[in-house]
Amino acid sequence: MNEQLEDLKRVRSIKELDRADKAISLIIREFARATSMNGAFHSAHEGYAVILEELDELKEEVWKKAVERDPEALVKEAVQVGAMAMRFLVDVSLPELEP
Repeated sequence: MNEQLEDLKRVRSIKELDRADKAISLIIREFARATSMNGAFHSAHEGYAVILEELDELKEEVWKKAVERDPEALVKEAVQVGAMAMRFLVDVSLPELEP
């Protein structure tokens, strides 16, 4: 509990915390959608490949000139990267850490 309080003290503002909460909500929603459509990752290699594909899509949007970037596409791609990282943890990494 004290560790969580220390983490909260590092947050710069309530507004930042609200944005983080919204981001986590979007990631969880995408995680659920993608998992229901595609199932779990079967290996670390598969998980890495999917994360890399999503990261490349985000990179493609980021590398556009600022005036050509689509803010909604940036959010969409960043959420997909976060959701696939969460899938990796759930499907590949965390099960290996269980006793």
